[in-house]
Amino acid sequence: MPDTAARGVVAVVVTFQPEVAVTSVLLRALAPQVEHVVVVDNGSPAGTVDALRAELAAVGGELLTLDANLGIGEAQNRGIARARELGARAVLLSDQDSVPAADMVARLVAGLARARAEHGPVAAVGPVTVDERNAGAALLFSDHRWGPRRALLPDEDGALAPATFLIASGCLLDVAALDAVGPMNAAWFIDHVDLEWGLRARRAGYGLFGVVGAQLGHALGDRVQRIPGRERDVHIHSPVRNYYMARNTVLLVRSGLLPVAWRVGYLAWITKYTGFYVLAVAPRARRARLLLRGLLDGARGRTGRLQEDR
Repeated sequence: MPDTAARGVVAVVVTFQPEVAVTSVLLRALAPQVEHVVVVDNGSPAGTVDALRAELAAVGGELLTLDANLGIGEAQNRGIARARELGARAVLLSDQDSVPAADMVARLVAGLARARAEHGPVAAVGPVTVDERNAGAALLFSDHRWGPRRALLPDEDGALAPATFLIASGCLLDVAALDAVGPMNAAWFIDHVDLEWGLRARRAGYGLFGVVGAQLGHALGDRVQRIPGRERDVHIHSPVRNYYMARNTVLLVRSGLLPVAWRVGYLAWITKYTGFYVLAVAPRARRARLLLRGLLDGARGRTGRLQEDR
């Protein structure tokens, strides 16, 4: 283990059909900062798995392979379980295409200790994640009347910014808090999994904070699209992701985790989200079908992986 690594921190990276060259940049940036790296691959082809295994051998990491795509929540839970076996006191989650700054983990570890000292029980801290495709927009969200909105960040380096939830990639989880809050919601498969866990953590009495100066580059969505009149571009997802976003937003509204005003805010948001994709983003017919199915499945309480032949 490098001398600069944060002892007791295990990184869990979830991959699904990754561009291995891109993921290699992440692994080589992350490995010197943590005690162990565990990659959980969600059913990628054999050639991709072999290439990942070779990259992990170069950085001293290990690979857990799943026979099928079981979703982000289940993969994270499998990785967290392995991190516990390795003696982790904290788990750093990462997507396959994020790029941490060289001092990100050290800053997060220091931020977690400071947050505990100043605010009591803390479930997790996260970096100020930036999507460079979108004018450097920071992906950190705080409480507002109608739901989470982008946080106003303090100027002070190392300052703590209270967060509604933390984007999973780059999030440093306290293992002891996981015992109290519970695992990721694997039944939701993907989308809002990090939000739902963060809301459960706060309901259990734990705080969540972004650490100013801890930096992570992260690409949200498949691409971005400019919309006239908006300050920032809109992140564009695939039609299948439209299904999960619609379904899980309805499940979130029904979960009991949101105050009344936030339920209204999320219902208004998913209405705008649905309208935008149906009217403005091809393939419109397929998106409309999957969005409607997602809304109906959410209302029925259906979870798990989308079966498109259903």
